[in-house]
Amino acid sequence: MSEQILSIQNLTKQHQAEQLSGISNVNFNINKGEIVAIIGESGSGKSTLLKSIYGLLKVDEGEIIFNGKRVKGPDEQLIPGHAEMKMVTQDFSLNIYAKVYDNIASQLSNTNVALKQQKTIEVMEHLRITALKDKKIIALSGGEQQRVAIAKALVSDTKVLLLDEPFSQVDAILKNQLRADIKRLAKETGLTIIMVSHDATDGLFMADRLVILKEGQLLQEGKPREVYNYPTNTYTAKMLGNAVVLSKREAQQLELKVTGEQVCFYPEWVELKASWSAKKFNVRDIYYKGFYDELLLERNGVHIRALQLNSGEHKKNDQVYVNIGRFLEF
Repeated sequence: MSEQILSIQNLTKQHQAEQLSGISNVNFNINKGEIVAIIGESGSGKSTLLKSIYGLLKVDEGEIIFNGKRVKGPDEQLIPGHAEMKMVTQDFSLNIYAKVYDNIASQLSNTNVALKQQKTIEVMEHLRITALKDKKIIALSGGEQQRVAIAKALVSDTKVLLLDEPFSQVDAILKNQLRADIKRLAKETGLTIIMVSHDATDGLFMADRLVILKEGQLLQEGKPREVYNYPTNTYTAKMLGNAVVLSKREAQQLELKVTGEQVCFYPEWVELKASWSAKKFNVRDIYYKGFYDELLLERNGVHIRALQLNSGEHKKNDQVYVNIGRFLEF
C-alpha cells in the first residue's frame, strides 16, 4: 500500500496585481517515491505552488502536511524552506568557481569526514558525474551543472526533491538522458520528486502522476496515460498533445455527429484510410517530423491535423480519405 508523504489541502496564495497569478483552493496528495509533474502554461501558478509546498511562501489559506506535520511558512522560521526537502531552481545556485566535489560536499558537516566523502561520492555516482568531481562549475555544460545542482540537493538525506523547470537549460540531446536518470534515481532511492514544467513531454516521460494547472486552478490530475487519453477539458488536451479543438459548427461541417459545444481529438486519432465513413480532405501543408509527417488537412473551410507515418507519401494539394475515429466532446 502506498504511503502518503505530502498532502496539499485547500491551498490558496494570491500575489499582488503586478505579479504572476497565484493559486486558488488547490488539493492533492503525494505518495512516497512518486514523481509528480505539475504542468501548465506560463503564469498558471506552477512555481507559486512549488514554493508554497517547500515553505518559501506564506499562503493565504490552506496548509501543506508533510509526514503528518504542517509545513511552516517563511514567517515562522529563521531559514525558509523545509529541512527534509530541497529545491533546484533554474539558476542552479552553485559556486561557479569551486569544484564539483566541493559544491556537493559543502552541504555536509565536517564532524565525520569519511562519511562526508562517502555520501558525496555515492550521490555523484547516482548522477553519473564522478568524472567531473575536480572540474570547476564554470567549465561545465548546462546539463552537467543541472546534475551537480541535483546532487547537491540530494546529498543531505533529502526526502522530497522539488524541481523548477529542470530542463530549461538542457539541450535536446541530453534532455532525455537526464529525464531517464532522474526517473531511475527516484526508483532506486525511494526519493519523492515534484517538478513543474510548461513542457508536457517532461511529465509524460517521467511522471507517475500529472497535475494540470490553469490560472491557479487545478483542472485535472491522474496517471499520465489516463490524463492524456481522457482529458476532462480542452486545455489539458492542448497542453499534453497539441490537440485539435473544433467548435460545434466546425465539427458539423466535417459531418461529425456531436451534441457538445466543442470537439477535441489528437492528430494521431485521425485515420488516413478509405472506408464507408471516410471523407475527402485536401492536403494544405506538410510538416516533416523525421520518421513521420504532420499533415494540415482542410474540408469545407475547416482545418485539422493528422499524422502520416510513411513520410513523403503525400504532397501538398493531394486529396486524402480521412476518418476521425475518435473524438471527445465538451
